[in-house]
Amino acid sequence: MNGWIIYKMHLIIDGYNLLHVFRSPVRLNPVQLRWERERLMDRLSTYRQTKPCEITLVFDGWQGDWTTEKREKKKGVELIYSRRGERADEVIKRLAKEKGSGAVIITSDGEISRYAEKMAVAVIPSDQFHEKIEQSQIQFERDFEPDGKETGLKRKGPSRTLSKKEKRLRLALKKI
Repeated sequence: MNGWIIYKMHLIIDGYNLLHVFRSPVRLNPVQLRWERERLMDRLSTYRQTKPCEITLVFDGWQGDWTTEKREKKKGVELIYSRRGERADEVIKRLAKEKGSGAVIITSDGEISRYAEKMAVAVIPSDQFHEKIEQSQIQFERDFEPDGKETGLKRKGPSRTLSKKEKRLRLALKKI
């Protein structure tokens, strides 16, 4: 061991919040909802191949009527369903407190965002993370396509002093 510490980012994702970004707001039956959750896990698994990180995906588990929190690992993604009487929001807040600034919360929920901000945990809105996932999917496909070309365009704009919240967001976006 050479004294280097390998830092692995930990994404804590508000599952249904992100799921609603991927699909239209049409009400789904339980079978369709399970299929949508599987598709989301597939996308997150592909994302992990382009950006190594730990991912915890949290869903409300009230439909499962579990008396305890249900945890499982699928496709390299930790999946948590909250227990009966507990919202996924509470699980996410608890994880944010446990992980601290080493975590990044993916949600557009204002209550969770405010809580994470108090804990100095970066928050990325679900729609911005959705864009990152889409970009990683394109990159993943490009890596397996021999003729894929990258443009490497960078934009510059006026400089300004950023708030701590904005700095954390930008730093988190660079990492993911």
